[in-house]
Amino acid sequence: MTAHVEHKPLLKIAPVANGAGVSVIAPAASAKLERVELGMKRLRSLGFEPHLGHHALQKGPLYFAGTTLQRLEDLHGAFTDPQTSMIACLRGGYGSNYLLNHLDLDLIRQHPKPFFAYSDFTGIQLRMLDQLGLPAFHGPMVAADFYLDDGAHLPSFQSALAGEPYSLGPEEGLRILKHGKAQSKAGGVLYGGCLSILVSLLGTPYEPRTEGKLLFLEDTGVKPYQVDRMLWQLRQAGKLAGVRGIIFGEMLDCVSPGASPELLEEVILHVFEDFDGPIAIGLRSGHVSRSNVTLTFGVEAELTVANEATLRLQQPTVAR
Repeated sequence: MTAHVEHKPLLKIAPVANGAGVSVIAPAASAKLERVELGMKRLRSLGFEPHLGHHALQKGPLYFAGTTLQRLEDLHGAFTDPQTSMIACLRGGYGSNYLLNHLDLDLIRQHPKPFFAYSDFTGIQLRMLDQLGLPAFHGPMVAADFYLDDGAHLPSFQSALAGEPYSLGPEEGLRILKHGKAQSKAGGVLYGGCLSILVSLLGTPYEPRTEGKLLFLEDTGVKPYQVDRMLWQLRQAGKLAGVRGIIFGEMLDCVSPGASPELLEEVILHVFEDFDGPIAIGLRSGHVSRSNVTLTFGVEAELTVANEATLRLQQPTVAR
């Protein structure tokens, strides 16, 4: 039986033109200053005009980039700033969960803008997608990716900003893990993010609405048995009901010392041995070794596993 979960119609965002202003904020953990500077320089070289949020370089309390109120102020300020066309986070880390029950959704609805993030921000992005229909731009961050010469995958980044359909495949790391039992294609609303964060939201008012979706899952530094446990928990919570197809990320450093490097894929195949849809793996989006691909959650997409794996994002997000 296929799960049917209502989802909001997508908000149309304004095109991000060359020379557009970018609010760079840190709603979670603090970043290294040299990475911030390099990332800002890279954005300028791409034709953007980045500017830091008031508290973006805050250190503390603890591992946070400022208090909850300070980080929330920067986030809301980025959405309302008339000089800002796009919002980019410095890095993930930990702490954006404290902002979830303070988000001013009415304010964000009135000022929809691309919000680029991943990792710890999965909860924030999916809340804005589920409650408002704001597309979630799961893509490179300033002090995590843009500071590197090859940190961001520019074709997908630029296509996502332009609201143009685009395809991803072997060049972006995607490969077939399992063919679907019935057909080689699976279509649906693309949805997901960091597996650890998705699981941490279970049992809260911010539970992810993964049911019936084309599901993307990625993580870093978790051992295969931990991936097994998290996937088991998603299934027991009913969150894999009706899922059309599954795309795993690069799964960087998701290995067990001394174990076979194929153990993770064996675990996934074991967990999904009775899954009828296609499964692909290796897509470099989120925690990656290089060239971080932008995915737009909330759009209609299609996963094809024939001679090779291809993910096509089909729905425009930009108001023209």
